[in-house]
Amino acid sequence: MATSLSVQPYLHIDGFDDLPKDFFDKRKVRAGMRKSGRLVAARAQLAIALSRGASDYPVNRTGELVHSIRVKLSRSGFLVRIAPQKTSGMKEYYPAYLNYGVKRGARVRGLGPGKRRRRGARAKLIALRASGGWRITPRANYMADALEDSRADVQRILKAAFARALGG
Repeated sequence: MATSLSVQPYLHIDGFDDLPKDFFDKRKVRAGMRKSGRLVAARAQLAIALSRGASDYPVNRTGELVHSIRVKLSRSGFLVRIAPQKTSGMKEYYPAYLNYGVKRGARVRGLGPGKRRRRGARAKLIALRASGGWRITPRANYMADALEDSRADVQRILKAAFARALGG
């Protein structure tokens, strides 16, 4: 399971790097990308829906997060992005809160015009806030896990799509 917040899900298919994009039939490439994107999105939706908070995934209460996972194909058709999008049912883009977490405690603000804290008081407040723990703990990266779980299927789909697109 990919639990690092800096891990960005990325998959590269070898064997087609030396060929220019003009050699491929873009409709067939786009179809393969769309199919593999739907596969990863469905795997991510299923992971959230069935986990019920296990594996450090978010708990599915309203289904808003599950329905927000969308597939977006690039204009050229050689890139697909699968990510939760902000929907009308969300007040804020809360998948970001789930990914990064929220620390406990209020921000340290200024006292106002003409008022100053004693020397070192602001640093103590910041240290107290940092040691306060998590209000919302960072969750596991279900999108990276979905890509990792379906890596073999995605590679098979994309290799077949690129081979068909190259053939004619």
